[in-house]
Amino acid sequence: MTDTAPTPLLTFEEVADYLRMPASRLYDRWRAWGVPFFKIGQQLRCDLDELRAWLVQHRTA
Repeated sequence: MTDTAPTPLLTFEEVADYLRMPASRLYDRWRAWGVPFFKIGQQLRCDLDELRAWLVQHRTA
């Protein structure tokens, strides 16, 4: 058995803060950008590890 803590699930607002952008801008573009959100009930959540991987894939030189 491993003793690792689960990766935190971020709220929409926490992701906007993490990306240092207004939540309104993220809300307008998250689908087009492919930000890895998923729904829990009516709320969007994002796995921190998946968000970090998404950022690495979308870096520009």
